[in-house]
Amino acid sequence: MLIEGKLPMNSARFALPLAALVLAGCAGDGELDLSSGVGFTATRTGCPTVAVAEGTGDITLFNAGGGQTADSVDVVATITKIRPSCNTAGEKIYSVADFEVQARRASAGGARTLTLPYFSTVVQGGTAVVAKRIGQVTINFADGAQRASASAKAASYIDPAAAALPPEIVQKLTRKRKGGDADAALDPMADPEVRAAIQRASFELLVGFQLSEDQLRYNVTR
Repeated sequence: MLIEGKLPMNSARFALPLAALVLAGCAGDGELDLSSGVGFTATRTGCPTVAVAEGTGDITLFNAGGGQTADSVDVVATITKIRPSCNTAGEKIYSVADFEVQARRASAGGARTLTLPYFSTVVQGGTAVVAKRIGQVTINFADGAQRASASAKAASYIDPAAAALPPEIVQKLTRKRKGGDADAALDPMADPEVRAAIQRASFELLVGFQLSEDQLRYNVTR
């Protein structure tokens, strides 16, 4: 179960990667043009990376009293087809994750409606949960159908100031370098201070099913 302020089990395995930097110049991508004195030109937005939190991308419901065995499975649902979008034009960065939930039931008899809870959470720097919301998605199985799907959405706002790099870090990344400079051949991304600043300014929008402890344990141990 995802608890406010903490990440789900095994969170280190989906810890936030460093925000992407698009490096360009007269030289090839990520290279330093020593002859012209052109350094790195770093371009990034405050838009979060959108992903499914590990261990929460599917949910298995079992028939009552049957235990967690294959012949007791009632419904299996999976989050898939995530489509991220982001708007940075307003006072806050607005990030949206549209996704689809695909479900399969063991018995095709009769029409059935099933509502499943899901969460969306904003993570800063790979570990800090700064916002969390709970939503619901309703699956409608037609009479005689084993499969059904439904669309859902998660959204979040991010403070642009928190997602911006400090001016001194931007200066380190974009400062022009010339041949003969002591640090001309050094990659600024190798500087621990630079990497830490980028990490702090990086966000993820994670989605997943709101699982009970037993459901999460089943997902990570099966």
